Amino acid sequence: MPQAYMTLKVLLPYKVFAEVLQVKRIVAMTHQGAFGILPNRLDCVAALSAGILVFEAEGAEETYLAVDEGVLVKTGLDVRVSVRNAMSGMGLDALRAAVEKEFMQLDEQERSLRSVLTKMESGFIQRLVAFKPDTNVL
Repeated sequence: MPQAYMTLKVLLPYKVFAEVLQVKRIVAMTHQGAFGILPNRLDCVAALSAGILVFEAEGAEETYLAVDEGVLVKTGLDVRVSVRNAMSGMGLDALRAAVEKEFMQLDEQERSLRSVLTKMESGFIQRLVAFKPDTNVL
């Protein structure tokens, strides 16, 4: 029986970050922990957390990618990973540091921005409610 291989495609909002053929296994991080994917695994969808994506292609060593939050979809032998940001080309320690520094920091900035936007929206709604049109004007 011939060996089955997966095709891994890592997608960013503005480009295809990586496309790898003949992938034997993939390990991804979710908020519940790490999980592995082999070619014969049932189809699935998983929400990824910021972390290290590990995969091994035929004839190559393990490859590590730092990925931001996103979604992994496995259909048949195709695996698509759609994330906001990704990095590669560094050692494992450097990638882990990049995840902690870059991706986690962005999450904190987004929380701060959302907090400011919520306050602005709340203030706008309060002023809109306080505005009472003059009912005597025709």
